[in-house]
Amino acid sequence: MSKGPSLTEILDMLVATGHLHGGQKQDVLNRGREQARHLLLDRRAELRRLLGRQRVNYTLSDIELIASFRFRKDEKSPVVDEETITEVVATHEGYTFVRVDPLKLNFKLVVDAFGGPFAEKHMVIAVEDKPEALTVALCDPWNTDLLGSLAQFKKKAIRPVMACKSEILKVIAEFHGFRRSMRAAEATFATDMPDIANLESLYKVQGTNELEATDQPIVQAVWYLLNYAFDNRASDIHIEPKRDDALVRMRIDGVLHAVHRMPRGVHPAVVSRVKLLARLDIAERRRPQDGRFKTSFGNTEVEMRVSTVPTVFGEKAVLRIFDPAVLKQPLADLGFFETELQQYNTMIGATNGMVLITGPTGSGKTTTLYSTLNHIANPRINICTLEDPIEMVNEQFNQMAMQPKIGFTFGSALKNVLRQDPDVIMIGEIRDGDTAENAIQAALTGHLVLSTVHTNDAASAVSRLLDLGVFPFLVAGTLLGVIAQRLVRKVCPFCAREEQLTPEQIDMLNIRGAEGRRLRVKRGVGCARCRGTGYKGRTGVFEVMPMTARIQRLVQEKASSQEIKREAVNDGMLTLREYAIKKLARGETTIDEVIAVTDETHLY
Repeated sequence: MSKGPSLTEILDMLVATGHLHGGQKQDVLNRGREQARHLLLDRRAELRRLLGRQRVNYTLSDIELIASFRFRKDEKSPVVDEETITEVVATHEGYTFVRVDPLKLNFKLVVDAFGGPFAEKHMVIAVEDKPEALTVALCDPWNTDLLGSLAQFKKKAIRPVMACKSEILKVIAEFHGFRRSMRAAEATFATDMPDIANLESLYKVQGTNELEATDQPIVQAVWYLLNYAFDNRASDIHIEPKRDDALVRMRIDGVLHAVHRMPRGVHPAVVSRVKLLARLDIAERRRPQDGRFKTSFGNTEVEMRVSTVPTVFGEKAVLRIFDPAVLKQPLADLGFFETELQQYNTMIGATNGMVLITGPTGSGKTTTLYSTLNHIANPRINICTLEDPIEMVNEQFNQMAMQPKIGFTFGSALKNVLRQDPDVIMIGEIRDGDTAENAIQAALTGHLVLSTVHTNDAASAVSRLLDLGVFPFLVAGTLLGVIAQRLVRKVCPFCAREEQLTPEQIDMLNIRGAEGRRLRVKRGVGCARCRGTGYKGRTGVFEVMPMTARIQRLVQEKASSQEIKREAVNDGMLTLREYAIKKLARGETTIDEVIAVTDETHLY
């Protein structure tokens, strides 16, 4: 059995490549033993959580130890992490380094190639299977005895590649843990019995054997799905019944990714477990239901909103994940440029008037509203919110959920809220004339009103209020400004590369004054941290339109939205397309995102 490089040799590699200096190397050698003792305790505790059991066997690698010191070459350099060290060692030793992306792995290959205990013991996962060789990712590719045994067992050549131990361990825990849960669930389910929830069934089955939502395998399966979603920064989890099985998909950075497939018979129990957590009626499967529950991930409490609907193949569930770190961002982190941020701060700093946020579903309006309320909240003011439904519970606000069935709507609730001595009122959405009229009255009587409308741009929000029956002079007198917004995906900082826009692309974007110039932008080439997409995270694109005296005059004259937009642009407003192009020039997003998310037509 070959042996890998020693701690000192790995440190020498990092010094030679400029990732560490001599003093940092000596620091590891001096403090390594004490650091390792504490780190091992932490890793074993984390492993117990991942594997869901009390007893675990775990040995600490030299790479993990060095990474725990979190050294930097200098103040501006990134931290020397486990991935960086592993890549340096792999390159030096002649191995291919891979970043393990769970969303790109073949679930069946991973769980069928090696059993869970074997994979955990040897820290090995299969990443690609071809007729000529099986590619396996290890953190210890020098283990020739293991590689020889694998070749003999699989009866084909084994191609070892090197990957981070933490990434391998997470895949083993999540994939094999989920598989164990599914197999245990199947063992107690009569798979040959049809599902009465499937509308394609031609007859009703009496006494169908069905799993309970509280069975331990189902509880574990849902736990794995939630943790998988949190780890991958998913905003939604879709559990979708199909004809022969069930599909689990997750929306990450606005795009849906297929993650797992479940046996058809296990799907109802998984959905029932989710409904149980959300306090929904698990016996009712014929009508849509909505609920919510709170769970924790690490030290963070996360709100989950659940929606279920009956479909042709059974009941579909969608879980919306509300991460407080996302919904309570500082305003500067939402994507505002300095000028637009100052304008927005001026609007929300007023003691009375109305500010509107506009954009389609999924454009980040809720995040902007919650971040705004969090920004202005303090013990001296009373903030009341009217929501349908309440997205995330926050004890700083007095939140009210609309209940149209009993007549508690936005319009009627506003009349009652005004008797609650509010300073700031947030209305989830202005949908009708009654709500619009009461919102205007609240703004006129000394309250700051924040709300949303569904329009394509900022200027169209004014037309929307007029269409709902609000008098032009009231709109002009109360509206402080309108923010239109979209979300674009950000270029992954870990795999970003510079490129130049072609003349055709410059012409497509209609960038003024750019003819004949070389415009450098960035594009992600794809890596494991961004799941090969080239994007990581999203940022806002805004159209900020303050109500200037000239725009107020146009509103009173019932001018069209095109005329209002033209005046706002003359006053210095950036359109959504122009704002996105500025982000493109700064290397924050790509031309594909700019074209896909912003309207190419200019209405001025």
